[in-house]
Amino acid sequence: MDVAGQYVVQSFKWIKQNLRIKHFYGTSENAVKTQIWTAVSVYALAAIIKKELALDVSLYTFLQILSVHSFEKIQLSHAFQGAGDKNGDNPYDIQLNLFDS
Repeated sequence: MDVAGQYVVQSFKWIKQNLRIKHFYGTSENAVKTQIWTAVSVYALAAIIKKELALDVSLYTFLQILSVHSFEKIQLSHAFQGAGDKNGDNPYDIQLNLFDS
């Protein structure tokens, strides 16, 4: 295998290991490239934010926490504070439950 072929294999290996693309929504070459570039952009942006906030978590954990809090109105720095820390300072702790038990 030539150098270019090895580079392509390594690139796909990295994409498969690091980017969370479960399936492609389009089948054309342009659709696949667009989805890969979007995933790479999100990955790079997450790495930049993680570095700027000086967080001591892995990038994988950072992305997991972002996916959990993606639709919540919460400051990013609060999402990464101790999860077991329940001191009542969080205004979301007083949220009512739909089904009281």
